[in-house]
Amino acid sequence: MLQDKAYFFCGVGGSGMAPLALIVQARGARVEGSDRALDQGRIGKKFEFLSGRGVGLFPQDGSGITRAEQILVASAAVEETVPDVQAARRVGAPMMTRAQLLAQLFNAAPWGIGVAGTSGKSTTTGMIAWILHEAGRDPTVMNGAEMKNFITAEQPFASALVGQGDVFASEVDESDGSIALYRPKVAVVNNISLDHKSMEELRQLFGAFVAKADTAVLNLDNDETAALAQTVPAEKRVTYSLSRADADLLARNPVPAPDGISFEVVERATGQVVPVRLKTPGLHNVSNALAALGAATASGVALKDAAAAVGGFAGIKRRMDVIGTANGVTVIDDFGHNPDKIGATLDTLHAFPGRLLVMFQPHGYGPLRLMKDAFVDCFVNGLAAEDVLLMPEPVYFGGTVDRSVGSREVAEAIAARGRNASALPDRPACGDRLVQLATPGDRIVVMGARDDTLSIFAAELLTRIGG
Repeated sequence: MLQDKAYFFCGVGGSGMAPLALIVQARGARVEGSDRALDQGRIGKKFEFLSGRGVGLFPQDGSGITRAEQILVASAAVEETVPDVQAARRVGAPMMTRAQLLAQLFNAAPWGIGVAGTSGKSTTTGMIAWILHEAGRDPTVMNGAEMKNFITAEQPFASALVGQGDVFASEVDESDGSIALYRPKVAVVNNISLDHKSMEELRQLFGAFVAKADTAVLNLDNDETAALAQTVPAEKRVTYSLSRADADLLARNPVPAPDGISFEVVERATGQVVPVRLKTPGLHNVSNALAALGAATASGVALKDAAAAVGGFAGIKRRMDVIGTANGVTVIDDFGHNPDKIGATLDTLHAFPGRLLVMFQPHGYGPLRLMKDAFVDCFVNGLAAEDVLLMPEPVYFGGTVDRSVGSREVAEAIAARGRNASALPDRPACGDRLVQLATPGDRIVVMGARDDTLSIFAAELLTRIGG
């Protein structure tokens, strides 16, 4: 399908671009790319890995696009001023979005599992990947984050799997509307809540997505997804819940631990009760596991086998990822960037003792403006009186953007409601403050998305505290 084609990925180091580039390359295409982070000297190890895999790397100055037969792959938000786009226009090279290319591959697979929802997509996709791997299905998987089970010395960036089986499992994104491109056999919806689009737009997108599937796996604990379930015929849905006895898969008797959580899953149709012990903590991960079990059983894996396999799932990097402990202070790296994800992380961490020193770097000015009130509510409700929140300005790598709402406005609103929150000029200033504040028993939590250097920042904090 892809042999003899040449693709050039603009932003090839991105969390969504790099795994897709590797899948395309494994299918026989020539792959090249550019990235601003490469030009700026950031995340060097990822580019060394891509280069070692045969991906040609170029500066993001248009010099890599010289032939009309090259296909430029870019995000939906890429601007005409980007030199790669201008070069493609000059030589007559066609352009397509990352989502269009991914959807082509996904829809061509015999069995597509699409994982959607505002929160939990990467973890659920990783759980499905591990279950199917353990079941011998050899899936192809496109994830937006690194799956710890598949990380090796030869594969240090394991956000993609290239399998020979019939299954293609992938995260699908509603934020840019590209969820509409996918035709899944199994459609998973973890939850629906305000993130990038209005609720009415989201209802339409998710409704159309599940209508195309043979089986929809739906979360009854989320009001919007529960309402969506009512529109799906009973024979075409698998529902799950932590509390509702009418769910097809019910989790009961959860027992949390710092390093995981145990529960029982009850299959309503058969009455079968199967124990599960996850290595990933938090009730939100019980919900993610139920979604993965639903997708796996809909794909022909026995519930007992799927439950045993998901117990071996090691987690996703940057999902409450413990970097280490030094001088009694634990540093945690977390992808929390919208109110649901942030709330789930804070709730899980507060189940165990220790003050939280949180640095939250917003993932863009647009999302911060759209969700300002929700961010304020989630931190006011999620932070304890002794916790501290520090916010640098949102991540920004260029382009035109409305900066009318920044971190200062959000932090001031949180502080006005009784929580210890401050906006500082930049991330180094936040790092200095965190090191000054940290005392034995504290947990430093580095939160944010769309910036691979946050993990480096978290590791540097640990080194400074240990020194």
